[in-house]
Amino acid sequence: MDQRLISVIVLGFGFMFLFTAFQTMGNIEQTVIDSIKYDERTFEGDGYTSLAVIYATLSISNWLIPSAMSKIGPKIAMLLGSITYCFFILTFLWPQTWLLYAASAILGSGAALIWTGQGIYLSKCSDDSTIPRNSGIFWALLQMSMFFGNLLVFFLFQGKMHIDKNTRTLVFSILASIAVIGIGLLSALKVSNSSLRPTDDGIPEVHQSPKQAFISAVRLFKTTRMLMLSVSFVYTGLILSFFSGVYGACIGFTRAIGEQAKQLVGLNGIFLGVGEVLGGVVFGLLGKQTAKWGRDPIVIAGLIIHVASFFLIFMNLPDSSPFGDTDEVSYFHPPLVYVAILCSFMLGLGDACYNTQMYSMLGGVFAKNSAEAFSIFKFTQSVAAAVSFVYSSYFGLRVQLAILLVSSVCGTICFCLVEWAVKRSSALIRNDVDSTGHKE
Repeated sequence: MDQRLISVIVLGFGFMFLFTAFQTMGNIEQTVIDSIKYDERTFEGDGYTSLAVIYATLSISNWLIPSAMSKIGPKIAMLLGSITYCFFILTFLWPQTWLLYAASAILGSGAALIWTGQGIYLSKCSDDSTIPRNSGIFWALLQMSMFFGNLLVFFLFQGKMHIDKNTRTLVFSILASIAVIGIGLLSALKVSNSSLRPTDDGIPEVHQSPKQAFISAVRLFKTTRMLMLSVSFVYTGLILSFFSGVYGACIGFTRAIGEQAKQLVGLNGIFLGVGEVLGGVVFGLLGKQTAKWGRDPIVIAGLIIHVASFFLIFMNLPDSSPFGDTDEVSYFHPPLVYVAILCSFMLGLGDACYNTQMYSMLGGVFAKNSAEAFSIFKFTQSVAAAVSFVYSSYFGLRVQLAILLVSSVCGTICFCLVEWAVKRSSALIRNDVDSTGHKE
């Protein structure tokens, strides 16, 4: 096993532990805050607003990150970013409204650092032939984070309609400890001033000045391919906010499910993770085969899976379920638990289809501008996620599903158009090389 693959695996495990803590936190945040408000009458925080602040700050910070990356490099960026995740979780041990939003803003800046650093590091550990495999391996390891934390929640929330202070303290303490393990693994990553890619691949090192890095990011954002991909990035942000913060709350707030509703929030997270990991493993193990087929069939499969899940969610959960405990029902009466959990799995699997191919596209096609490309990706995605968390406080479930349906179709079309353009360009280059070779 070569050093680059080992580095990808260590990177994946570091993110797995860190996001075991954070993704579990995001999945239960609105549900837990509802219980905190009951116990702490002075606490007025809102989970959707907190998540909106995170992604709004992340979107702004992403324009500054390429400049910072030219100074500190991807490893230090990931370490600094990971510390902000741990800090955010620890603030729930002392629930204060101002602290919730301050920690959310700090986390947004840290998220910009860690994700751009991750994108650059993954790109440096890959070449055109290994980027699909490495993207799949990283994604599978990352999404294993959905299992362990949510399994903990599933057992600790069992039979609880109200999440008491002792239970909350235990959960937050365990999650913070898990985050510390992730920080330790990221600190163990191999790093050098030179790229981990082969030296003859033509990928320049990060040597731009902060001003040049910012200008380069703006120029890349204005290109036709990146503007079209941004439509796809918007969809990944909208669906991210839906399955990471809204859908679990919808299940937990639907009283018609019964006393197990709150417990199912954890099970929802577990099956989201099953879908994500399955997608990552398949596209990781079949990286060379999927590279031959192209990225577009996988993204189209993700569209079909997500559209089917939107229909089932529409039929199963009430329109008012994003806002709080409700006695309303939808077309399935009573709501079907197995359908709710099946949709969790489908949301995760479809998301893996999109994200593994996004990483493959950015790490392969835009490898020479990896810092700028991943910053634009996270910027666009996080703006969409922030907007989604804002409207989640006002729009019912059906309007949210309609927005996801339209954006998924538009995002898939734009991604496929870019992929087809890349294929045509690659074919022309190969033909030119072949013709030159014949002449010689």
